[in-house]
Amino acid sequence: MKTILFLFAFSAFFCSQLFAAEPPAKKLNVLFIMADDLRDVGGVFTRPTLQTPNLDRLAARGVRFDQAFVQYPVCNPSRVSLLTGLRCEETGIVENTTLFRSKLPDIVTMPQLLRQQGWHAASYGKIYHVGEVTGDVRAGWTDEGKSWDEAKMFQPTALGKKGDVRNLAPGKLTWCKVGAMDGTDDDQPDGQNAAAAIAAIEKQTAAGQPWFIGAGFHKPHDPFLVPRKYFDLYPTNSLKLYRDPAGLAAAPPMAIPKGMAEVFAGFSDRDRLDFLQAYLAGTSFMDAQVGRLLDTLDRLKLWDSTVVIFVGDHGYHLGERGWWNKATLFDRSCRAPLIIAGAGVKAGQVCRAPVEFLDLYPTVAELCGVKAPHKLSGQSLRPLLADASRPHKPAAFTLVTRGPKNFGQTVRTARWRFTQWSDGTSELYDHNADAEETRDDSKLPEHAATIAEMKTHLRSLPPWPKAK
Repeated sequence: MKTILFLFAFSAFFCSQLFAAEPPAKKLNVLFIMADDLRDVGGVFTRPTLQTPNLDRLAARGVRFDQAFVQYPVCNPSRVSLLTGLRCEETGIVENTTLFRSKLPDIVTMPQLLRQQGWHAASYGKIYHVGEVTGDVRAGWTDEGKSWDEAKMFQPTALGKKGDVRNLAPGKLTWCKVGAMDGTDDDQPDGQNAAAAIAAIEKQTAAGQPWFIGAGFHKPHDPFLVPRKYFDLYPTNSLKLYRDPAGLAAAPPMAIPKGMAEVFAGFSDRDRLDFLQAYLAGTSFMDAQVGRLLDTLDRLKLWDSTVVIFVGDHGYHLGERGWWNKATLFDRSCRAPLIIAGAGVKAGQVCRAPVEFLDLYPTVAELCGVKAPHKLSGQSLRPLLADASRPHKPAAFTLVTRGPKNFGQTVRTARWRFTQWSDGTSELYDHNADAEETRDDSKLPEHAATIAEMKTHLRSLPPWPKAK
């Protein structure tokens, strides 16, 4: 009996030593890349005119989400929703002038959660909406010290400020500038963002420290000032403008914001071509910076220990319905690029199920083995990273406001988009037959059951205006 007990004790001790000797599971690095005002069209998406070889390259390594929708089609509310994992109806952030910490002082953001668990977290460029122009930083808006160990923004160099600049709406829209600028990529803030992110990846990797690096690129956001060589990729005589079809369904009164719409209506075709050229140039410039980051992962052999997430913060119109901006509830504004690649992701997949940007917080938390201290409103995308054909959620939702009292909420399923405005007007678009949402089917009696189903989806949302 004593012999048996001794052997049992020795076996238990040996096993405990064996398991104790095993190193803990290595923490995944997270490279979070965000582009500003990037619509889900071009390169790996749909338009062959646009040259985005590095986004193509990233998509080939992972999953491209073709139906990814933001929770608000404007910078600050979209980014706050994504980084807190809450809907805008829950955060109460619906414009660009409210610091989210003023409403949610104790919320634990996605990078903050990892930072609390031992990751080095750093932000370069625009991850949070920190200001209205490139390089502008309002006090406290980077969230350095809470979300980040380090957060840096950059300015164009003296050389990078020189170039051929034209305002397409002089005296009306100060932001509507296009310019082929002098200097190299690193004479612009986005080039400096890439360089700083690369240096941080190298430093933290050499130190053996897991990291969450946010690389926030301002382009293709206005003002459309981009190194000259990227304009050379898109001669205006090679570009074709989008034209709305004859018989386009009239949009409800709140669908297109007034004011700027009147300015855009005054554009000449030269203005439109210059705008399109500059937007495409900005996108290729941003893509080149993404390539620098991917080259770094190649060089340091980090793909097996890093998950890469690429997003645009919302979509953008390039002439659809005469609109050259965001802030609508049409697909061009609500849908944005999303690619996830790297460790634990099956390469070369395309997901066509509706997903939401607030799904990213639970995805990162699950991949990294951590748990948020608050209830997240999204649903982890991790199952789709192994098999992109799996079902996810039935619908995605986006909110937009029109002043303090008026608003619209839209629901997007795999086939339908239904939008309900606070003045009682509504819209219904069938994406099986009308991908550009040019024909409103909401008045057709045969779609009454579909509309009832869409309204049921909308009733699942938290109330707006936000309950006090």
